[in-house]
Amino acid sequence: MPRFCVKVYGCQMNVYDADRVRTVLCSRGWDEVSDDDSPDLIMITGCSVRAKAEQKVWSELGLYEPSWLKNHRPLIALTGCIAQNLGERALNRFPYVRLVAGPRHIGLLPDAVEQVVKHPKSRINLLDTDPREFHGLNFDSDNITIKRENKYKAYVTIAHGCDNFCTYCIVPYVRGRFISRSPDEIFDEINMLINDGVKEVTLLGQNVNSYGKDINLSFAWLLKRVSEFRDLKRIRFVTSLPQDFTEDIINVMAGEENICPSLNLPVQSGSTRILRLMNRKYTREEYLDKVKLIREKVPGLGLTTDLIVGFPGETEQDFNDSMSLLETVRFDLVHSAAYSEREGTPAAVMEGALPVELRLERLNKLNELQDRITLDINKALTGEIFEVLVDDPAPKGEGLLQGRTPSDKVVIFPGSKRLLGEFVNVRITQAEAWCLHGELIS
Repeated sequence: MPRFCVKVYGCQMNVYDADRVRTVLCSRGWDEVSDDDSPDLIMITGCSVRAKAEQKVWSELGLYEPSWLKNHRPLIALTGCIAQNLGERALNRFPYVRLVAGPRHIGLLPDAVEQVVKHPKSRINLLDTDPREFHGLNFDSDNITIKRENKYKAYVTIAHGCDNFCTYCIVPYVRGRFISRSPDEIFDEINMLINDGVKEVTLLGQNVNSYGKDINLSFAWLLKRVSEFRDLKRIRFVTSLPQDFTEDIINVMAGEENICPSLNLPVQSGSTRILRLMNRKYTREEYLDKVKLIREKVPGLGLTTDLIVGFPGETEQDFNDSMSLLETVRFDLVHSAAYSEREGTPAAVMEGALPVELRLERLNKLNELQDRITLDINKALTGEIFEVLVDDPAPKGEGLLQGRTPSDKVVIFPGSKRLLGEFVNVRITQAEAWCLHGELIS
């Protein structure tokens, strides 16, 4: 039987897509092995949102040249956003890249990789020429339980693509225009996951709040319906766009016990001037008003955000506006990045590009501030008791488990592996910026 390996460099949607392909290949008799076990084919699914993510994949591809020159193995399938963006270059540069496929062709991948292994001299190009076209969103994993790394938590994609065209973002060009997934497909998949022992589901989309706009439904409606799966103990969702995060969504969050009080609400900048240049359709003040309303209605909210520093034309005052926003909102966590030019986006040709050194200097300052804020927030939780879903052994330390609170904070504590998949009460005894430490409460 053919042997394959899957490597994922990217967001949760890349993980979800790779899991679906992995599931189908295994159902067809393929053996999944590690990179060290001489697979016939390696599928690399990668992100293209930032240059650093692309560089990781590009470096990974270069590692296979010695093996290829010696054995003409492994064959490489490059998939995901990076394939849509750089697939043609990869085909031209690496002879062992035999298949490139963008995210919209996910349903065609199992047949395509089988074709490549059967005919190793063939090369298959599954890239979109028009971001408004859709290909192969569904395939024959739809009635098979998805293979996942974690038995108790799962992702469910509810929409593909994005229509917002933020000036710095390549997503609409590599994942295409927005399309909602059928609610019946979503509900069927959730039912299968519950039957397979899943207790927590995260709904995925480039902008989940846009769900249903193309099929006369709404995200608030979908979220309410998903909350009615009472065997589903926890529901999360990412990612939200501030201008589309409406009060009806807040009310559903506040009214349903199994919807977690955790939210990622990307702000991207604390400066209204920069937000306009980014084509973000809200102001700093509107964002702050939205946060105030959410926190009033959803007590104990764990709030995270995404933020870019060093955008073209960002002045010292603009940067200080972002710093002051962190002080004002006091996010639990900030996913920060120095601005990275993406070829083909409007921002890539804007005037006022900042030196990379200045971008990194500002990023370091922002991260230092946020680390202090996160640590202060976490230290204030010492002595509190939280219900934790035990989802894995802790990566470091014998006899330690890890899980997350409803507000999505990582907790590490001593315990038996027999508790995996269970909900337990944990008292917080110590805090770090990236996790909490605790002890089990009987």
